[in-house]
Amino acid sequence: MAKITLDNLAHSYLPNPSREDDFALKELNHDWRDGEAYALLGASGCGKSTLLNIISGLLHPSQGRILFDGKDVTDAPTAQRNIAQVFQFPVVYDTMTVRDNLAFPLRNRGADAAYVKDRVNQIAAMIGMEDMLNRKARGLTADAKQKISLGRGMVREDVNALLFDEPLTVIDPHMKWELRTQLKSLHHEFGHTMIYVTHDQTEALTFADKVVVMYDGRVVQMGTPQELFERPEHTFVGYFIGSPGMNVLDATLSGTSAVISGTQVDLGRGFGTPGGKIEVGVRPEFTRLTTGDAGLPARVKRVEDVGRHKIVRADVFGTEVNIIIGESEEIPADANRITFDPEGVNVYADSWRIKPEGEAA
Repeated sequence: MAKITLDNLAHSYLPNPSREDDFALKELNHDWRDGEAYALLGASGCGKSTLLNIISGLLHPSQGRILFDGKDVTDAPTAQRNIAQVFQFPVVYDTMTVRDNLAFPLRNRGADAAYVKDRVNQIAAMIGMEDMLNRKARGLTADAKQKISLGRGMVREDVNALLFDEPLTVIDPHMKWELRTQLKSLHHEFGHTMIYVTHDQTEALTFADKVVVMYDGRVVQMGTPQELFERPEHTFVGYFIGSPGMNVLDATLSGTSAVISGTQVDLGRGFGTPGGKIEVGVRPEFTRLTTGDAGLPARVKRVEDVGRHKIVRADVFGTEVNIIIGESEEIPADANRITFDPEGVNVYADSWRIKPEGEAA
């Protein structure tokens, strides 16, 4: 296992980058702790796979360094980094049996035959392929081959890090859940440093100790699932995490209140006098549909029953606002306003969260 340090790291696929927009991966300075499980989460093209390939040694960064436990490995080839990587699509040896595919990384390093046998059987049980160990990989389905790839990535216990690049894309939904659970169990048992690339928030939030949210080539927030939900540090995090995502409304600040399209909303605390574009962000879980004169005028457009709860889609000054209510909760026929739970309100300047006065560092 290894602590992974990104030091002044950036990458461009252009030969002579001259401005920030030329970089697919903008400057990063982060420490990822030894033995933790991280998920790199973001939309396609945000830089997740680029960063993973730099960590693994498949790609050399345009600037900066990668360190494993303080040792500079920026110029070290993949083989010398002692990592295991599983890609989006299966990479297996078709002429080998499932058993030999799983055993290959251990035999290649001269592991004891008895240990190889025990470890292969353990991994085969984990990926549900005990009955297929003597079958050739050729002719197996894509999801079966990907399970072999996952197993081969997990079979070594002595790696610095396990890297997964959207490894469950070709796996059927039921097996996805099982494999995510098994990966989490593996991490708890052996304490590997794991980095898991995905665009699926469910995968990220159920797998990782810390989720690293990327947007436009940069890390916009790294935190626990609870931190990302309650305190999104960037409006993209609020939008991307949650279903539906955070409601975002243009506003101005006035003392301990926000003014949204001329209507004053009490925030319960001050946010200073920041410059830039001001927005208020509130998750649907902290948004209430009411009647009367208090709050923002709203017009209910439709109600969606998703089983566990209902999602109310409302129009507020031309912006769609989502409200989550209980499955059995009735919606008043004359509902015409929305209010916010003060503890669920975040304020943003140019898309970045402003810390309210009195909030601990």
